[in-house]
Amino acid sequence: MFDIFAARQILDRLVAFPTVSRDTNLPLLDWVEEYLAGFGVRAHRVYSADGTKANLYASVGPDVPGGVILSGHTDVVPVDGQAWTTDPWTVTERDGRLYGRGTCDMKGFDALALAAVPMALAAGVRRPLQIALSYDEEVGCEGCIGMVAEMARLLPRASAVVVGEPSRMKVVTGHKGGVGFKTHVRGYEVHSSLLDRGVSAIMEAARLLMWANDRNAENRARVPGPLAAAFDPPWTTVHVGRIEGGTADNITAGDCRLSLDFRVVPGEDAEAWADAYVAEVGRIEAAMRQVRPESAIHLQRYFGVPGLVPEADGAAEALARRLTGDNATHVVSYGTEAGHFQQAGYSTVVCGPGDIAQAHQPDEYIELAEFAAGLDFMKALVDDLGK
Repeated sequence: MFDIFAARQILDRLVAFPTVSRDTNLPLLDWVEEYLAGFGVRAHRVYSADGTKANLYASVGPDVPGGVILSGHTDVVPVDGQAWTTDPWTVTERDGRLYGRGTCDMKGFDALALAAVPMALAAGVRRPLQIALSYDEEVGCEGCIGMVAEMARLLPRASAVVVGEPSRMKVVTGHKGGVGFKTHVRGYEVHSSLLDRGVSAIMEAARLLMWANDRNAENRARVPGPLAAAFDPPWTTVHVGRIEGGTADNITAGDCRLSLDFRVVPGEDAEAWADAYVAEVGRIEAAMRQVRPESAIHLQRYFGVPGLVPEADGAAEALARRLTGDNATHVVSYGTEAGHFQQAGYSTVVCGPGDIAQAHQPDEYIELAEFAAGLDFMKALVDDLGK
């Protein structure tokens, strides 16, 4: 019950479900629900709007406040176009590593959290162990929102949340927030020799790219605030990851699409950055319409991730440091679901096995030593909940 073999068996089952974010995660949840039921633990689901995906949460132990939530996501990124040397949907052990999609990010932690359930029952914990498994973390971290609200409303209030994103079991107390927009610039096509009579969607989109470059230069030059100083880089970044458009070399582009996102340091307001972008889009669009009224810029906000702000005397930080022995300061620039828990009033940290550098990669892996360290964490947590 307390050995690594049981956790490995769970990991094998979880990885076998190809829960890419674009697809359903319900078969995986069916298995988890059956697993929990085998220990007499009732699971609850919070479905997506279309019913094709769901969150799952459960509470193990007495219905009293002061428990700990173990939070993980069930979705993974695609393997399309990646050069894998192993089957991504089968855990392969080789050279002290466990290969497979999600072994690191983050079904390794999910497996360990589920392995902790029989540990908690056998130990007769005095405070509950609560499990929270989400969907769509990889495409915006918003799938968990309904589950977080329902847990806060229906379960005894936990004293701490541990989000098990790969941190090499280091205690991460802060991360950047984020907001992203899909931007569609609609121009007006004319022959390029008559450039002044049309509106080039690509050339207008270039103004948005220059706006992003200018904001990055300004932010880089600014002295970082006390919360931002620990981050790398210690400033809010504006990034365009994709851009496409145009019909032919000699036609002003009728369409251009780009994706732009902000990675916002704690201490700055992500909504203020979003508003600034919307305002710049409005300014450029107004100038475009002076040339051709048919032209426009359409925005689709596709994610919003609140940052995780370091807490003064946070219960989650104290717990995680006590269990891991890690007393150093760690913050990260990637986003997680931790900010949603923190906004709901939970004391929250990020702490999980594996290295984020392996996430999303072909031949993704978690080191066996990291997986074992995660199991040690679960054992120590169960002991703590029994006190």
